[in-house]
Amino acid sequence: MAADKGLADAQAKLGYSYSTGEGVPQDYALAHMWFNLAAAQGADKAAENRDIVAKKMTRDQIAEAQRMAREWKPAK
Repeated sequence: MAADKGLADAQAKLGYSYSTGEGVPQDYALAHMWFNLAAAQGADKAAENRDIVAKKMTRDQIAEAQRMAREWKPAK
């Protein structure tokens, strides 16, 4: 819920969960998206973690993750 509201630390934690499959199905595109959103707000190590995940993804997956991040809107 906190990640959906735009809290950077929660977004980074959700990115980690998706990158490892901890508590959620592993999904590198969603991990990249959440890390990207957190990095845009200056969350510690979010950009570094996004780049690590990107190395495991295809160009199409990265493009999809970037599109999702651009289109994401915080929950009200």
